[in-house]
Amino acid sequence: MSRGAKIGLGVVLTVVVVGVLAAIGSNRGKGEVQVRMEEVARRNLVSAVTASGNIEAKSQVDLQSEVTARILKIHVKEGDLVTRGQLLVELDQVQFRGAVDRATAALTSQQAALIQARANRDQARRALDRVLELKRTTPTLVSDEEVEMAQQQFDVSEAVFKSSEAQVQQSQASLREAQDNLARTRLFAPISGRVVRLAVEEGEVAVPGTFSRDVGLLMRIADLSVIQATVKVDETDVVRLAMGDSVSVEIDAFPDTAFVGRVTKIANSAAALSATGQSTDRAVDFEVEVTLENPPADVRPDLSMTARIITDVRDNVLSIPIIALTARAHTPTGDAAEAQPLADSTGGKVKEREGVFVVENGIAMFRPVRVGIAGDEHFEVLEGLREGETIVSGSYQAIRDLADSTAVKKIADQPAGTTP
Repeated sequence: MSRGAKIGLGVVLTVVVVGVLAAIGSNRGKGEVQVRMEEVARRNLVSAVTASGNIEAKSQVDLQSEVTARILKIHVKEGDLVTRGQLLVELDQVQFRGAVDRATAALTSQQAALIQARANRDQARRALDRVLELKRTTPTLVSDEEVEMAQQQFDVSEAVFKSSEAQVQQSQASLREAQDNLARTRLFAPISGRVVRLAVEEGEVAVPGTFSRDVGLLMRIADLSVIQATVKVDETDVVRLAMGDSVSVEIDAFPDTAFVGRVTKIANSAAALSATGQSTDRAVDFEVEVTLENPPADVRPDLSMTARIITDVRDNVLSIPIIALTARAHTPTGDAAEAQPLADSTGGKVKEREGVFVVENGIAMFRPVRVGIAGDEHFEVLEGLREGETIVSGSYQAIRDLADSTAVKKIADQPAGTTP
């Protein structure tokens, strides 16, 4: 082969080699997955449970009438402050005063009858004593028949006297009942507080709420010195709560303002249970009572609110973004492979483990981790990672599709206002 031919062959081989290397480099670049990356760092974490509910007064009383009568006078308006014992409502007393007068007259009549019966009994006792004395001293002057008649007369008068006593007691009871019904026509405040609902007007007929509280409701008084909120917490979260947990309360009527409270009661049974004890809804919630420490002065019952209950706090702990945690069928190596079986007892499938993708030299390797509490955006790391290690932190789609030992590339930082 001539020298020129050799030089031409060398040039061709060089071009081919360069082309192959360029193709390999191009394919490698195309195989890299673009992801967001973040270093494992220490943060302060706050674990919280969020639930919604309504504002309530610690104590409130529904005022109802115990007698049926027309309302003559209402001395308060809705929103007024009242003190315990203050006169609130006056009902028509005509029929009840008449009942008291009738009971009084009946009692007077029975008392007069009792006096007469007592006199007749005493007279019969004296007559019987004389007959018995004569029978003892001079038996011939008094016959046995006369003694028997005197004894019978005394027994009858004694029975009449006891009957009159019972009738007097019955009349006294009727009078007390009539007086009690008359007293019930004036309704007083049972507690100090605010009239938060006035359900009737003057001229309406007040009726006892025997079968329904709403039917007989006149007004509702709430003691707003202690304000509470009742929220419903899901069954998966209620086990994390404890008495005295700190709570941040946001009331819809007071935007941009948070109030501090404490958990003062946790229900032991679910709120959504029927009378048979069976759940009436798929969601099982438990009522939790929160007491506000410094409520606003013009707060009202039934206002909507949201409570953020702090269940745990961790200071300066290793943490990872919540989105970074995923699950994969992971095969342990070395001693871990012997310590942990991979297959279950039924189907022999490899169990999935929670972990993250750790990036080393551009390769994402799945590593199992054990996490603790969850903050708003991060998990506490208990085992499996070291501070400063780089992990894949997004996007969600990239983490979901990412396979072990995949080449990854960090997404370039985008200028503000642009979409990656």
